[in-house]
Amino acid sequence: MAHLDCGFAVIGDVQWLPGYPVLLTERTGIDRLSELPRSERSAFLNSVDVLAEAVEIASRQLDPAFLRVNIDILGNTDPFLHAHIWPRYQWEAPEMRSKPVWLYPGTNWSDPATSLNSSHDPYRFGITAQIKELSPHSTVS
Repeated sequence: MAHLDCGFAVIGDVQWLPGYPVLLTERTGIDRLSELPRSERSAFLNSVDVLAEAVEIASRQLDPAFLRVNIDILGNTDPFLHAHIWPRYQWEAPEMRSKPVWLYPGTNWSDPATSLNSSHDPYRFGITAQIKELSPHSTVS
């Protein structure tokens, strides 16, 4: 979607929570935030902030049931620095709505019904447009 100060914003390949993107570090060989020099760490976190706000604005415009975003920098599976931005919605099951998305069934990651497809274009385009508004110096693709 866009190249921000210190990372690449990409739409997630699963969309059981529509509008889910990931920010990937542009630095190879970095697998945790603390490995970046402080100035780059700040730039990466600023990019996380821009992406999270873009998701919040676009998701609110596209779904009146939007509640908030959750931000995760975990690094437990993939060996490179990245941040997950999870939009959360009122229509989620009450027992899941207040819990981390990682407690959703593992099958959500491979369910063809929630795979990224053209029905998610409004989210991808909306988030990208908001990134452009919030960070005019970013390179939008």
